[in-house]
Amino acid sequence: MTIFMYIFYLLIWGLNFITVKIQGTPVSLELSLTYRLILTAVLFSLLAWFMKPVGKPLKQDIPYILVFGICNFALSYLCLYYATMLSSAAIVTLIFSLKVILTPVALRIFLKEQLHLRILFGGLLGVLGVLILLYPTLSDIHPNDMKGILLALLGTGITAIGDASSARNGKQKVNPVYANAIGFTAGGILLGSVLWFQGQTVSVPPSVSYLSALLYLTLLASFGAWFFYLKLVESIGGAKSGYMVALFPAIGGVASVLIGESNLSIYLVFGCLFSCTGAAVALGIGTSLRKRLSSKRPSMNADLK
Repeated sequence: MTIFMYIFYLLIWGLNFITVKIQGTPVSLELSLTYRLILTAVLFSLLAWFMKPVGKPLKQDIPYILVFGICNFALSYLCLYYATMLSSAAIVTLIFSLKVILTPVALRIFLKEQLHLRILFGGLLGVLGVLILLYPTLSDIHPNDMKGILLALLGTGITAIGDASSARNGKQKVNPVYANAIGFTAGGILLGSVLWFQGQTVSVPPSVSYLSALLYLTLLASFGAWFFYLKLVESIGGAKSGYMVALFPAIGGVASVLIGESNLSIYLVFGCLFSCTGAAVALGIGTSLRKRLSSKRPSMNADLK
């Protein structure tokens, strides 16, 4: 079951931005995202009502949960939605994988947690991966691509701030189901207010591609993948659960080629490779493997004796 949840989360989230691209813009991105957030808020609220887990947030936890929800689900998603439309999903996925570096930096700034050297080294590899992918277009880069890259960086940075707030909530033993229910609700209300202020007409496009993408992003990417991720954290720990982020660039890159958005090239392959390696280094996969091997050596020596 653990392997199934791991693969499920990896594939669903790795294809997240590709699905946003497929969904398109028959209505505004703000409206599409509002649908996603409100539907997911309902699902997590029902889950919280059904499970009634321990760890209800206290009054002093609410501001941090609101920061978590508005940053992670409203502002960052909106930036990444626009980035995906302006540039390519492959580039956005690569940039988003830099959150494994930016989140520890945010934790250092806001929670004074230790910043390991491997995170900085992994960050350099991740940035190098993005530059390799962009290298063929640097001489004639389109303004929209540049806007998309900047929005992807902004969205990833905002996600890191939300992650830091989420880490604070975790230290206070706030159950993630409650945090997600409140966070998605806050994000949906914020974007709904923006729509109302702009006077946008609310409509649901009847096309199969739009509705299927909305269901995917809501049921699978926002609710199912998050729920499985929480279960993975319970069973194998947060560190190992986070390792799958290192493979997001590879999943996004392959999918981008399959839908014809990107061409298979050596720059795409090496860009994804460096981004995956950078994320893996930042997450400490190598350190974890060395510890496991060193822990097995004494038992192996004992068997030999």
